Amino acid sequence: MSSAFPEIYLVRHGETEWSRSGRHTGRSDIPLTDVGEAAARKLAERLSGPSFAAVWSSPSARARKTCALAGFGSGAVNREDLAEWDYGAYEGITTKEILAGRPGWQLFRDGCPDGETPADVGARADAVVEALRQAAAPILIFSSSHFLRVLAARWLGLPPEGGAHFVLDTASISVLGFEHDLTEPVIRRWNQR
Repeated sequence: MSSAFPEIYLVRHGETEWSRSGRHTGRSDIPLTDVGEAAARKLAERLSGPSFAAVWSSPSARARKTCALAGFGSGAVNREDLAEWDYGAYEGITTKEILAGRPGWQLFRDGCPDGETPADVGARADAVVEALRQAAAPILIFSSSHFLRVLAARWLGLPPEGGAHFVLDTASISVLGFEHDLTEPVIRRWNQR
């Protein structure tokens, strides 16, 4: 499944206590669990084949630690626009708890009070997509689930709300790329564990 065109590798950070329990983790810096650290170390072998022109990471400690344990920490550039969704009032709360007080709520449609809207996250994702297209090179990105899902949607030209259709497990690898030419963005692989 190799391509003549640049491929963008997306890596979701390893497991944290909050990701394991389903608590929304936007700007809180929750460390990786032992399981998350072990999975991050295994990423080194899984990412050993391709070479990357650049490595970009979310500024979160969980993404940077995953990046470092996978063997890419020394050359990584931290980018603020790769930060996870700002959940505002919903930080640290599970979807089940949110729905108890706000029936019918959907993150990718409704956003978060005192946090970001889908359009806010989409604008950050658009900046990353533009930087990726300008680079026109293989790039490795470490970030968090909901941001990476919006990034994939925007890569394809879908609205930010389209991120709702992509699920990401911790320490998963996904690959964005192109099909016939640079005007045909595609998802080449998704959520590989």
